[in-house]
Amino acid sequence: MDRMRLRELNIGCVGGGTGLPSLLGGLKSNPWLTLNAVVTMFDSGGSSGQLRDELGVLPPGDVLKCALALARNEGEARRVLLARLPTLEHHAKLAGHTGGNLLLSMMEQYSGDFLAAVDGLRGLLGCRGKVWPVTIERASICAEYHDGALTRGEVEVDAEQSRGHQVKRLWLEPDVAIHPAVADAIRSFDAVIIGPGSFYTSLMPPVLVRGVREALAEVRGPIILIANLLTEGRGMAGFTAADSARWIGQAIGRPVDVIIANEDGTSPDVLARYAVEHKSPLPIGEVDPECELVVGQFWRKDIARHDRRRLSFAVWSVLSARLLQAKSETSRMHTIAL
Repeated sequence: MDRMRLRELNIGCVGGGTGLPSLLGGLKSNPWLTLNAVVTMFDSGGSSGQLRDELGVLPPGDVLKCALALARNEGEARRVLLARLPTLEHHAKLAGHTGGNLLLSMMEQYSGDFLAAVDGLRGLLGCRGKVWPVTIERASICAEYHDGALTRGEVEVDAEQSRGHQVKRLWLEPDVAIHPAVADAIRSFDAVIIGPGSFYTSLMPPVLVRGVREALAEVRGPIILIANLLTEGRGMAGFTAADSARWIGQAIGRPVDVIIANEDGTSPDVLARYAVEHKSPLPIGEVDPECELVVGQFWRKDIARHDRRRLSFAVWSVLSARLLQAKSETSRMHTIAL
């Protein structure tokens, strides 16, 4: 007889961009999950990049979005803190920044400690879960492409890949280290979820931080990769979910245990719109034998975003099967019908 004993699971969610907040927003209603966002800190574009360059602060955007996703009143918090300031007389440099980015940057400068600033923001928003910047050291993501070209900076890496340059290698410059408190937090996780998000600039950078590999080695539970819905430009032609898992596995020094992937059911009209941007559904590819594959229809609307509710149920099904019940035999692949 199979038996399940429910308990609170301490879960780490790794990434950034728009994908990680969406995942967190779906999972936070589950009372059996304690959530921790481990967030990339290498944004070089938009408001975050400008604040980083002008004020010397860490880029706040990805951390802010994750904190908002975990907020007690997410809708109201997003409406206020993601609003961009208009041009103000005598304060032209404030124009275009979000109120939340400015608030977090101000809190960092006031406290002198980015972790303390993030914790203060969590308190203000009544977050259900913690937000951890993967490092508080400044660095940039760098890429080498198969044609030998090199780029530096998140915006530039994305742009070159979109133009058709295939990424051969990624690294951080300088070689920054994980914050000790974040390393301790990771070691306590029951499982780790990576993705969804821009693969080269949101998912890979945090796992390249020195010390992340060693911390993840002590996580006893599964490493779960949520595969993206689409490729991200001409430079990802032929790229698959299985390739994503192998890149992640090589970076962290252990294989990805589970891939959660979309089973395409999107309308041809929607796909045609994305095809103009050289984006197409991410194929699953040839998954390694030791990796479990979970598939379901997660793309339900015209915009390429995972359905929060469906994704949260899929994650819970994997976590409960892997951590809460003992089974005599586990199938390598199963389909979720929601």
